[in-house]
Amino acid sequence: MSFSSTTPWATGKACRSGPFPRRSLEIGAIVLAFIYWWPLALGYVIWKVAGYPALAEMRGLVGRGSSLASGARKSRFAAAFEAASGSTGNLAFDAYRRAEIERLVAQRRALEEESRAFAAFVEELKRAKDREQFDAFMAKRRSETRDGSPVDV
Repeated sequence: MSFSSTTPWATGKACRSGPFPRRSLEIGAIVLAFIYWWPLALGYVIWKVAGYPALAEMRGLVGRGSSLASGARKSRFAAAFEAASGSTGNLAFDAYRRAEIERLVAQRRALEEESRAFAAFVEELKRAKDREQFDAFMAKRRSETRDGSPVDV
């Protein structure tokens, strides 16, 4: 039996900091925390599900919680910038930073749109190539049947 996995335990390589031992220790610690002090374990699980946000990001999320709940959504990119750096107290710099973040977000959206357009273009090229190969196969098969030679199935 052969495995196509490249994980350390499947390949036989040593894994000091690999995912398997660390994850099993983490799960064991969570179970013990739920047994002895469940609020800590629950907080850790919520933090893990949130994607391990940094302390500054959590403060930013708590401060912006009401604006996000009201339906004002920001891109994850812009939210990360704002969460990482709060107000500096200098209104001119804060306005400049906000404008630069908006420019970067717009540039990121444009790049994502170009990426989607390119992926669609590549997919269309693949379809065209497949169609060309199929048409060549069918033409060859038709010419063989006209010649009277048997066609292998």
